[in-house]
Amino acid sequence: MNAKRIFISVSVVLAVALFAFIMASRYENLSGSPTPKPKYFLSADQTHNKFSRSIPPALRVPSGAVIEVRTEEATDGQLNINSTAADVPSVKFDPIHPLTGPVYVEGAEPGDVLAVKLLEIEVGDWGWSGVFPGFGFLANEFTEPWLKTFKLGKEARSVKFSDKITIPLKPFAGVMGVAPATDSLLSTIPPRANGGNMDDPNLTAGTTVYFPVFVPGALFSIGDTHAAQGLGEVCGTAIEAPMRIVYRVDVIKNKKISEPQYETADYYAMTAFATTIDEAAKKATRYMIDYLMSEHGLSRNEAYVLCSLAGDLKIAEVVDVPHVLVTMHISKKVLGI
Repeated sequence: MNAKRIFISVSVVLAVALFAFIMASRYENLSGSPTPKPKYFLSADQTHNKFSRSIPPALRVPSGAVIEVRTEEATDGQLNINSTAADVPSVKFDPIHPLTGPVYVEGAEPGDVLAVKLLEIEVGDWGWSGVFPGFGFLANEFTEPWLKTFKLGKEARSVKFSDKITIPLKPFAGVMGVAPATDSLLSTIPPRANGGNMDDPNLTAGTTVYFPVFVPGALFSIGDTHAAQGLGEVCGTAIEAPMRIVYRVDVIKNKKISEPQYETADYYAMTAFATTIDEAAKKATRYMIDYLMSEHGLSRNEAYVLCSLAGDLKIAEVVDVPHVLVTMHISKKVLGI
């Protein structure tokens, strides 16, 4: 009798274990491989707020390293969840865009490409958005300070903007970039060829971003994290929030790009900065034509027409003077990849 009970108990345990294994396998197949554990860490105190090759690295890692970083919100602690519109005029712009890093990636040399795979992006406890007089797409029309704060947290998936309006969260880093080949301390406000303040809400977890390398080690930095933002960021702010980000860096040899590119499971994309939307859109189109010719064997005419038939121009941001950023996306399904 005891042996029979033992046999039944063991059978039940094995059945439960088998069911758990099957469910875990199904989950992994649906969600992809689990995030590799980071071996390197940077805190929200290990920051800078300029782009320059003269800024010493906060961390040195090999190609293929997985890094976990913490970021501060855009004002670097000048605002908090209890702040009001009355606090906006006292915000100083000098500390804006604290960037966690730089990270020196061993083996990265000028002319290479640095691939940054965004593995996890976790929203912090709070965020804010507002109107800063003199800043924004309609700066001449909105001249009074305004501020709204939001309670967030890593479990948050949306926020209430009003009783009727709900905004889904789509966290990403507004600023990502490598160091430019200059000793000058460049402002983080505009996007440039090194990346910078691209403010592209498509750069979410799961996206791989490719940066041209201009200096040894690349010197990659990330920050200005946004919990939600529309294409254009027309008022000049997103839901600015501190975050935790896990990413992987890989050095790619024998690949040349002029400005950052990125890809998701669904599409490949070009980015292009310029002082006008027209010129940025033309650059993004030219970059996509070059990509289609070099990577997919199309003639220049074929690539140009395909950009018209299947390429999607998108305005990423229009407020980071003196530059705007335009992207072009093309479906991987269309490309057969």
